[in-house]
Amino acid sequence: MRPTGTSGQSTQELSRPAAPELPAVGRRPARRQDAAGRRHRSLGVAIVLDVVLLAVALGAWQYAVHSGSVSSLLYGSPELIWQTVVRGIGSGVMLHDAATTAVEALSGFVIGNVVGAAVGVGLWYSRLVEQMLRPAIAFLGATPIAALAPIVIVWAGTGESSKVVMSAASVVVTALVLAFDGARGTDPLQIRMLRSMGAPTRRIFRLLVLPSSVTNICGGLRLTAGLALIGAIIGEFISSDSGLGHAILIAGSLYDVPTVLANLIVVGFLSLALLGAVGRMERVILRWRFLALSGE
Repeated sequence: MRPTGTSGQSTQELSRPAAPELPAVGRRPARRQDAAGRRHRSLGVAIVLDVVLLAVALGAWQYAVHSGSVSSLLYGSPELIWQTVVRGIGSGVMLHDAATTAVEALSGFVIGNVVGAAVGVGLWYSRLVEQMLRPAIAFLGATPIAALAPIVIVWAGTGESSKVVMSAASVVVTALVLAFDGARGTDPLQIRMLRSMGAPTRRIFRLLVLPSSVTNICGGLRLTAGLALIGAIIGEFISSDSGLGHAILIAGSLYDVPTVLANLIVVGFLSLALLGAVGRMERVILRWRFLALSGE
């Protein structure tokens, strides 16, 4: 017997493979929201744990000082450090020192990175010039910056300019080497392709070499932020009448440990502020690199 139309239709429906289930439109954003929520929760837990550990450490330190197990003359105490910070901010002396060191470090950071990155990327144009300057760059990179401080003070004087020079000298070699490595890391196949199309060297530099070196330059910004601050403080150690380095030097010569530690805390906050500014600058630069590579 022939199957009726209804039974034939039902047999075809049974034998027909099921259509693949399309993913729901809202699933990917939901996964992204879940991942973002987990990251935020993880960050919140990390912050809480950091605060708890810091509180425990400060409490143990203060207890050891009060119980006589630790000498406050040699190690200070959280209470004395806090009093020093409040007194320094109230009098305005610590704020003035922090502003002086911040201006010196920021100026040296900008000058050192601009000069270093420009020279490092510019060396891509000439291998002869690169080979000529390589010994000088290696010599400067191997020389401790503190050894240059006395002669820099003689040349630039005892004012703020010598600290800016020290800060820039701490930065320039690192920025130069990283920028040069980024420029030399440009894909040679892409360079040959543009040359075969008749592109001039200047256009190759703008389209390939400069965007290729941007990642290394941004990495150098994060690395040299602390170096700029170190150079400024070393300059203040040698000769200065203000700044956090000067305050640390004077307090150390008087065995005033709480004042030394209080100024070191301010130096740490300056480093964090500089790193935060560098992070924002890095996002802007990398966005420009993306637009340059995409041809927009």
